[in-house]
Amino acid sequence: MKITQIAVHQVDLPLSAGTYSWSDGKSIRTYDSTVVRVFTDAGLIGHGEVCPLGPSYLPAYANGVRTGLAELAPHLIGQDPRQLGVINRVMDQQLKGHPYVKSALDIACWDILGLASGLPVSTLLGGRQGEAVKCYRAISRDTPERMVERVAACRAEGHHHFQIKVGGEPDFDIARIRAVAASLGAGEVLVADANTSWLPHQAARVVRAIEDIDLYLEQPCLGYGECLSIRRRTSRPFILDEIIDGPAMLLRAHADQAMDVVNIKLSKVGGLTAARQMRDMCVVMGLAMTIEDSGGSDIVTAAIAHLAHSTPEAFRFSSSDVNGYNTVSIAEGGPQQRGGYIEAPTGPGLGVVPYLDVLGKPVATIG
Repeated sequence: MKITQIAVHQVDLPLSAGTYSWSDGKSIRTYDSTVVRVFTDAGLIGHGEVCPLGPSYLPAYANGVRTGLAELAPHLIGQDPRQLGVINRVMDQQLKGHPYVKSALDIACWDILGLASGLPVSTLLGGRQGEAVKCYRAISRDTPERMVERVAACRAEGHHHFQIKVGGEPDFDIARIRAVAASLGAGEVLVADANTSWLPHQAARVVRAIEDIDLYLEQPCLGYGECLSIRRRTSRPFILDEIIDGPAMLLRAHADQAMDVVNIKLSKVGGLTAARQMRDMCVVMGLAMTIEDSGGSDIVTAAIAHLAHSTPEAFRFSSSDVNGYNTVSIAEGGPQQRGGYIEAPTGPGLGVVPYLDVLGKPVATIG
């Protein structure tokens, strides 16, 4: 089987909440998502999706995806998409870095492998484990009162795991954390996520002020050394996210006991192939995970669900239904949050079928 053509589509995904806001005043109103369709000489078509959270969250941006695909995709024409190791080596040889560009292509090749074998991707990734996968709900940074209201609305939808966005002036962040924590019920989980934005002295103030609160603290500072110093100042469980950009950094942070939970974003590490490798390393090391991505719709949500659902339940801290933040659906069969949980599709491959009228005409066709 050979890849004969790759089509690239751009899709706007307006957010259902209107605006999504996080640290340092950053916000977006619409996801700019890129979908690839990978055609083969066997008549199978694989689909992948990648959607950076705007241009200022990670070293990734939507136009960069499509520029990178124009550079990279020609080198995959003629390759066997089922040979995931070969595909990833070719991509790494032809484009140094830029894992987010490779992510959608890698996901599409996993889709083809599943379609060719008649198996869901979750089976290929190790086998479906448990009935469903718990999802968290991200709460945009706002006034304490509005954040409490948003938590209540998400609770009514079935969520009991909340990640609140902080990362501003410490006194305001302490007020946000205390207000939301006071509103939670028994068994509910709270994560305070600063998205790298506190300076060490600010983070030190916050962690001292919230030591009496049962919560998880996520990625307080930009640099690894700064995060490690804050980790050593607090007894609260610690999560690293943005700084864990691949297997090497995962191993380093584990060796330093820098975290209790790690967030694995598919596009940040280059797709399902690298994310699976990191997932398996975490299982061996006894490290809990959130398996997610920075944004997107039904295709990337399906990929997330397949990896999360094939992960042993004891190691699943949470996951994300990124399509649950949007007003536009791009594929039939995308996992839908019910009671705070999602399930991986059971059909072959990713188990989703794109709505071609929503994707529209390709912005680029290679091959």
